[in-house]
Amino acid sequence: MEKINITGVPEHFNFPWQKLVENQPFLDSDVQLVWENESRGSGAMNRALREGNTDLAIVLTESFVKDKIEGNPGKIIGFHVDSPLVWGIHVPAKTDLEKVTDLKNVPFLVSRMGSGSHLMTYLLAQKEGWETSEIDFEIIGNLDGAIQSFKKGSPKAFLWEKYTTKPLVDKGLFRRVGEIPTPWPCFVIVASEKMLQDNGPLAFQIRDALYEINLSIMKDKVASVKQISEKYQLEQADVREWISQTTWSTHKKVAAHHLLKTMEILEDLKLINKKLNPESFVVAEIG
Repeated sequence: MEKINITGVPEHFNFPWQKLVENQPFLDSDVQLVWENESRGSGAMNRALREGNTDLAIVLTESFVKDKIEGNPGKIIGFHVDSPLVWGIHVPAKTDLEKVTDLKNVPFLVSRMGSGSHLMTYLLAQKEGWETSEIDFEIIGNLDGAIQSFKKGSPKAFLWEKYTTKPLVDKGLFRRVGEIPTPWPCFVIVASEKMLQDNGPLAFQIRDALYEINLSIMKDKVASVKQISEKYQLEQADVREWISQTTWSTHKKVAAHHLLKTMEILEDLKLINKKLNPESFVVAEIG
């Protein structure tokens, strides 16, 4: 039995992947899909792709684009989520920080350098007119690391997906002082170099099986609310609000303009020093 490792964050966006792995559609071909949670986010997944420790990963678009330019040999086989990710801007509840403008000289927590939380901090700084070279970062690994850091009570800020952190806001551990959406579709499906060399056709079969699940969810989003609420320990009202704003990908082409826009913004933020042809990122058809 061949095992294909699929890595993603343990969050509600990956509910369709959980259903796919539960279904195990390739057992008749002696292929088992194995899901691996990666709580440290996209930076850790990019590393796993580089080192051949995963076959497929569901990575934040901006994080993979930057890592690809820096030499990641993996390639995109499709988008997973076409809608933006809405990042909540959080501070410890027991501080005097009340609004985004209060965060100008405050350290920002990031899961790791090159992660979405890191790159989106630069986008926030640009939006607010702050000097990006003066931002202090504290690497905390994952959401649990942010919780522990916030318990210290010192002024800090942290960007993370707003519905994932909503229970912490409700409990009074975090305060959300603002939001910032990504200006691009938020998740790409990336295949490692080894996966593409050894099992290229299978990578696309897995993607297409996922897209069938994505399509069924998109046709009746309400039917999934209870399951997502229970699996990810979110209030059903929050899931209904989130799912109404979410578009999972169901089409095979990767639009070049999304990759170009991502590179333009990263270059403007001085986070990349060159741009690649969009075809360099993709194995699937590009539109």
